[in-house]
Amino acid sequence: MKTIAPHGFALSGKAPDTSGYEDWSLAPERHSSTLDDALDFTLAPELEATEPPEARGDSRDDVRLMISARSTPEIIHTRFSEIGAALRAGDALVINTSGVLNAALKATRADGQREIELHLSTRLPGGFWTVEPRTPQPAGSAPLSDDFAGETLSLPDGATATLHAPYPASVTTAPRLWLATIRAPQPLHDYLERNGFPIRYGYVPQFWPNSYYQTVYATEMGSAEMPSAGRAFTRTLMAQLVARGVLFAPLILHTGVSSLEAHEPPYEEYYRVSSATARLINTAHAAGGRIIAVGTTAVRTLETVADERGEVHPGEGWTGLVVTPERGIWAVDGLLTGLHEPRSSHLAMLEALVGREHLTRTYAAAIERRYLWHEFGDLHLMLP
Repeated sequence: MKTIAPHGFALSGKAPDTSGYEDWSLAPERHSSTLDDALDFTLAPELEATEPPEARGDSRDDVRLMISARSTPEIIHTRFSEIGAALRAGDALVINTSGVLNAALKATRADGQREIELHLSTRLPGGFWTVEPRTPQPAGSAPLSDDFAGETLSLPDGATATLHAPYPASVTTAPRLWLATIRAPQPLHDYLERNGFPIRYGYVPQFWPNSYYQTVYATEMGSAEMPSAGRAFTRTLMAQLVARGVLFAPLILHTGVSSLEAHEPPYEEYYRVSSATARLINTAHAAGGRIIAVGTTAVRTLETVADERGEVHPGEGWTGLVVTPERGIWAVDGLLTGLHEPRSSHLAMLEALVGREHLTRTYAAAIERRYLWHEFGDLHLMLP
């Protein structure tokens, strides 16, 4: 099993193997996707999902579903509960079973005078974390670009967070993430469960408990934010799909904080693909089944461990891969995903899968049909 460490770190005393990914933050000029001009749209506030569908009396799988395929101009508009009509026996749905931490904490600056919000992003080797300091707002929070080098923040229940340096160390603009050491009076996951709360942004004005941010198939806590494309699955719907011969292939990618404000590419994130999952995907592909990633996190993980022939290998480590049209997609045939913000790096991944024209046409349809964006919003199934 191939193991990759984030840049600047080594596992078992060995230099990190960076052959499986690229680091956008170090070489942005290599990722020259031109989506900005075609999909630099303005997202109207009324198209932002401000609450989970359960708050409206609906179930998770009542959200809307747009189905499109590269091979046909037809666009189908339905409900997520009807997704089985677009799938067939032998298809493999690749799901990210990472669970969502209460990754936001109230924190007090070293002078004791100012309360801020601290978001934990990614756990790194050696007990370090990447964290993001933010300013609390009436709804959500806003980025905070102060110099935190060497500062120790006070956290609830006697815990502390010492921010050592910007992450990555090569950043030249105001840093968003910091390399930090967290000291807590109990194991950190237990501490966060007691003292933290889910990360939310300004478009979600109301606090929702952590249970609203979990998929029904989460098995291992570790994500700062929800791998939201799979949120609409219910246990009943998954059982129905399995009965029809649809396969589920689990993997792990612990998501870090998103990048809504500045549309940065994603930072390095921890992933794990087991031998059993790699074997299931390769077998399904060889038998003619379609490999459909549930969420961009599943795409990022699969493409990290796939070779140019599309064969998936087991692996574990930290991936900095950014999938673009220039790089292409090797292992994934289709994608179930939410609707992404203008200029986000996810749009480059979608273009790599379906092409510019198809992506532009389907996003125009989503806006015209008043689909809802963000983690509590509607979904898009993109097929070959």
